[in-house]
Amino acid sequence: MNQALEILVCVLLLSGAGFALVASWGLAKLGDIFKRLHGPTKASTLGVGGVLLAAMLWQAMQGVPSLRELLITLFLFMTAPVSAYLVARAALSSDASLRPGPPPGQDGDA
Repeated sequence: MNQALEILVCVLLLSGAGFALVASWGLAKLGDIFKRLHGPTKASTLGVGGVLLAAMLWQAMQGVPSLRELLITLFLFMTAPVSAYLVARAALSSDASLRPGPPPGQDGDA
C-alpha cells in the first residue's frame, strides 16, 4: 500500500506541474485580458491544488499533520475566483469597447 501511495503522490505532483505549466503558457500567449484570466484562475488553481494535495498526502504518510497545506488550499480556492472577478470588472470599467453587445435577436427595445 505504501508504494501505491507514493505512486499517487508522483501522479499528483506531475499533473499539478503540468497544469501549472499550461497556466503559465496560457497567461503568456493568450490575447486579451479575458482570455488571460483563464490561466491563473482555472489551470494554476488545479496545478497548485494538485501539488498541495500531494504534499498533504506525503506528510500523512510520514505521520505528520498537514494543517498548513490545507489552509493554503482553502485560501487559494477562495481567493482565485474573487481576484478574477475583480480583474474582469476593472477591465470592463476601464475600457468600454470590451463590454459585450446585446444578445443576438434583440434590438434593444423594451
